[in-house]
Amino acid sequence: MGLIDSRLDMTQVANARALLKAPVRRDPMWPALLAATALALTSVLFAAVAVLAPPIEAQHVVESAPD
Repeated sequence: MGLIDSRLDMTQVANARALLKAPVRRDPMWPALLAATALALTSVLFAAVAVLAPPIEAQHVVESAPD
């Protein structure tokens, strides 16, 4: 059976095929970049606070008890 013998309208078939194709969906990049930036800044800030914090001075209870 040739194309001339077909009862299908070729423009309608082309439209149907175009509708059946799944659209290409791209994931946005900015949420991942924002999360990575926030994590990096938080890590640097935590490291800076840990380095710049004054040392902890512990005093034993027995040493501070009255004589």
